[in-house]
Amino acid sequence: MSLARFASRSMLASAFVTGGYNAAKNAEALVPTVDRFLEKLPHRVTGMLPDQVRAADLIRVNGWTMVGAGSALALGVLPRLASGVLAAQLVPTTLAGHPFWSAPAEKKASTRSSFITNVALAGGLLGVALGPQKGKRARKKG
Repeated sequence: MSLARFASRSMLASAFVTGGYNAAKNAEALVPTVDRFLEKLPHRVTGMLPDQVRAADLIRVNGWTMVGAGSALALGVLPRLASGVLAAQLVPTTLAGHPFWSAPAEKKASTRSSFITNVALAGGLLGVALGPQKGKRARKKG
């Protein structure tokens, strides 16, 4: 593993490790945002959730999964899988947390900027997930 690849993965992962930790530890503060998002989803989606699952539980699971997958990405442990998990999690997280299309005028610019930042992070994650293979499998193919 090259030092540059390790450094770039670690820098990318840092956003998810810190963001996931903060979300998991402060889940109650994020409940209103997640509740608003869940209310807008069709029942066929929300109906798949057990009745006893609360928004705070979803936030904690999402946060700790980001910490775990981000740590795996930073350490180079199954980086393709870790980046795929993070990219998949980023979709609902971004839609729930940064809905610039419905934000008040005074918050629209900052919300759009956060949305675009998450899109850029997703691009970096997809670059890791879909990038060239390293290791035994890559050598066998060539």
